Amino acid sequence: MNQPMNLRYRVRQYLRERRRLGFELRSMGHALLSFAHYVDQCQHSELLTVELMADWAQHDLAGSNDPRTWARRLKILRPFMRWLRQFEPRTEIPDDAIFGRIGERSTPHIYHEQEIVDLLAAARHLSPPLRGATYETLFGLIASTGLRVSEAVGLRNTDVDLKTGMLTIRRTKFAKSRQVPMHLSTVEALRRYRHVRDRLTEIAEDTPFFIGSRGQRLGQELSTRQVDKVFAQLREQLAWPNRGAHSAPRIHDLRHTFVVSRILSWQAEGKDIDQAMLGLSTYVGHAMVTNTYWYLTAVPELMATAAAKFESHISQEVSHA
Repeated sequence: MNQPMNLRYRVRQYLRERRRLGFELRSMGHALLSFAHYVDQCQHSELLTVELMADWAQHDLAGSNDPRTWARRLKILRPFMRWLRQFEPRTEIPDDAIFGRIGERSTPHIYHEQEIVDLLAAARHLSPPLRGATYETLFGLIASTGLRVSEAVGLRNTDVDLKTGMLTIRRTKFAKSRQVPMHLSTVEALRRYRHVRDRLTEIAEDTPFFIGSRGQRLGQELSTRQVDKVFAQLREQLAWPNRGAHSAPRIHDLRHTFVVSRILSWQAEGKDIDQAMLGLSTYVGHAMVTNTYWYLTAVPELMATAAAKFESHISQEVSHA
């Protein structure tokens, strides 16, 4: 069996094993199959070398020139290559020396309230009307609950309980399920969307909550690629200034904005942030509460508030000295 065919077989075997353990591996699955396709195109039939992996990492679809992007793509291959060594002992494993360490997470773009309002208004005007309603409601749900994009598009009808105002997020990024209570305004927005959707197409209990609206995609589950493409079009139309460290504002930054807004509200209300943080971490589905605390030291809006409180505390101590 030649190397490319064998590689595709091993990729699928690896993904099956990991998914049986509860991991979804959507992004990793796409990346590994992309790598196998790249190896096939190169007609590479020898052992898998770090040089070959680095070449693939630099040929992403977006044409990125950022070594950090290449390093992230290379990092995705690492656990698979370790696993593959049991069958192909000469397989090389990429390390951080090629493109450098990825380092800390990049500062996100924190949306202003008006930017979110403008995004939803622009989405509302997409055609046909069902498409506009779908994307307005989808982006609004992510902004108001902090869901991951994959969690939002993966919702089924049975996961959305508008009577109790509760979402059920099943087998998320870390193979855990959780329930997410919603604000009444969010429940009402979902109810309006469901009314529009159900008038235009036949819906069953096990069908996706958010659906495609054109051609053969009518009634089908949205893909994250579709959603990313629509968001990119709206972002270009709205021309937001980029306040984050990524190349442009992202959908995922709506999730970051939700977390930051919640913490800022608690700070303004004088709440004990440490006591509230565990609940917030559970709500957004973080594996560790330290992932939620990251915002306090990485996001300028929260750092500025913390610095102001520290200065106030110091000045009070000096005045009482």
